[in-house]
Amino acid sequence: MIKSIIYVFAFIIFISCKNEPAQTKTAKVEDKPIKLITLDPGHFHAALVQKSMYPEVDSTVYVYSPGGNDLKMHLDRIKNYNSGKDHPTNWNEEVYSGPDYFEKMISDKKGNAVVLSGNNRIKADYIYKSLEAGFHVFADKPMIIHSDDFPKLKSAFDLAKQKGLTLYDIMTERYEAATQLQKLFSQNDTVFGVLKEGSEHEPAISIESVHFLYKYVSGNVLVRPEWFLDTKQQGEGIVDVQTHLVDLVQWMAFPEKIIDTNAIKINTCKRWPTSITLSQYQTITKSNQFADFLKKDIQKF
Repeated sequence: MIKSIIYVFAFIIFISCKNEPAQTKTAKVEDKPIKLITLDPGHFHAALVQKSMYPEVDSTVYVYSPGGNDLKMHLDRIKNYNSGKDHPTNWNEEVYSGPDYFEKMISDKKGNAVVLSGNNRIKADYIYKSLEAGFHVFADKPMIIHSDDFPKLKSAFDLAKQKGLTLYDIMTERYEAATQLQKLFSQNDTVFGVLKEGSEHEPAISIESVHFLYKYVSGNVLVRPEWFLDTKQQGEGIVDVQTHLVDLVQWMAFPEKIIDTNAIKINTCKRWPTSITLSQYQTITKSNQFADFLKKDIQKF
């Protein structure tokens, strides 16, 4: 994960130097070209971006949040990195919390790259409006969880191109050594052969992944926010975990090609729930009871 972020930051660094927002163009040469803003953090990826220090990234990070437990967990993770025994970081978090957090971020313009990793329900608006205000956007997957937001996401990429800004997703699996080797082999006809045209019963490519709700991150048991277990806020597996798989297939099999979304056809699809007990819920979230917004999903056996 660390190596992945370094590569992604390298890309943003290039864009930042070339197309800085107006507020940073007068900065001195010795200033850090990347000044991070963390917007409404909720997912642990928002903190994982700061697991290591980078010479091109300013050590002061501006955090804008409505407040609450999501913010507390995020800041605790940053403190853990700062106080770590091996390679401790030195991040300085400047925090603003309040109901007008987003408007405050736009008006303050203290950074130039917005990190988005949290509740996915309103991420499409965050992305578009951040670009509209002149910020680069470094967004976690999924960028959207509802098909209704797809036109807005497409418009966001058009807007980024028009304004000379970067809209980039945190697709770190592309930068894993094993994945990069797979791509190299897949492009070598002598080793791989030729990709066949598949069918519903014999697909040309078969790929799978297993993710866990209960997991260790940076040496600690990961505490999930309660909204993470609500598909209306986090999204279902098909827009979360599978996002990596779809991305890797396109990247390895059809590199440098843009696939027309109108040509995509889904023949069959199967979805199923992940059932957890109250005890498991308490372990994952550290909350004693199911959140009110989850009561619609509770089934008694």
